[in-house]
Amino acid sequence: MRKWMKGPRRVVSQLITAVSICVIAITVDMRVFALPQTANEIRGLLEFVEKSDCRFIRNGADYSGPRARAHLEQKLNYLESKNMVKSAEDFIDLAATKSSMSGRAYEVRCSEGTQPAGIWLHRELQRQREFR
Repeated sequence: MRKWMKGPRRVVSQLITAVSICVIAITVDMRVFALPQTANEIRGLLEFVEKSDCRFIRNGADYSGPRARAHLEQKLNYLESKNMVKSAEDFIDLAATKSSMSGRAYEVRCSEGTQPAGIWLHRELQRQREFR
């Protein structure tokens, strides 16, 4: 059993506890402010995929924008349930770059050619950030 501390040791212990609580509160508070920006960026990327005339190529089959968005949203929901998405970059890298099942890279076929989906989405994220 722990004996009750008296005098200066008790004051130091209480001070350390108070500082620790403040640090935790500030950290949690900062995360809350970052979340809406991340959610808005991811929503913007999903809208970009959905409205694009490009075809999303997954495991050799191509999909329209709305179908690609639905698939990416399913992966996003899974990753969020595991608390794995902290940024729009996480979303791109973990959900929109390759198949979780086969490991094959996703591609996007547009009028100017075919490119990796991750590069396409990172470019779009940068474009969206420049217009904010």
